[in-house]
Amino acid sequence: MSRSETSTSSPSFLDLLARAQHHAMHLEMRDTYGVGDEAADFEHWRRTGERDADPASEYWAPWVRLIGDTVSRGVAVRRARVVSEPVSDYIRYEHAGTPVNVSAGEDVRWLSRRRASDLLLPGNDLWVFDHDAVLFNHFDGAGNWSQPRWEVRTEPALISQVRAAFEAIWDRAVPHDEFKV
Repeated sequence: MSRSETSTSSPSFLDLLARAQHHAMHLEMRDTYGVGDEAADFEHWRRTGERDADPASEYWAPWVRLIGDTVSRGVAVRRARVVSEPVSDYIRYEHAGTPVNVSAGEDVRWLSRRRASDLLLPGNDLWVFDHDAVLFNHFDGAGNWSQPRWEVRTEPALISQVRAAFEAIWDRAVPHDEFKV
């Protein structure tokens, strides 16, 4: 693999995560997402303030198993979120569910967008897998998946740039249990 590869011809997220040996780093930079698999849960939270935070629930169990298996192989899974403040409803919803990410084995940190002004950030949310690949996620303006949903890149210089951006964010970000919404 080199150059740009899209979801129709490249390894999937699951393939890339299974190949990771040391690191899986996830960068999220949107203030809202409109992806369908969480729409019902988000709407329930908006109506009631109740968030599914049960790691064994039908909603969470597949992710908890996947991350638990990954971490048990010795892969560090880190998630950094760059957010505007005051935070959006969606970010409050995400924050309410993040204890499940943490219990699954992810290390999660939050960075106020204002504290990121002098950082050079990638244009898209992404995952970085070791020094081998970057998977860029593609969303439309409303936060829905666009087509193709992702793009895998393997150029060493690009991976190095993205890793440096992630680490700069990570160094400034606040651990989940210290970030108040």
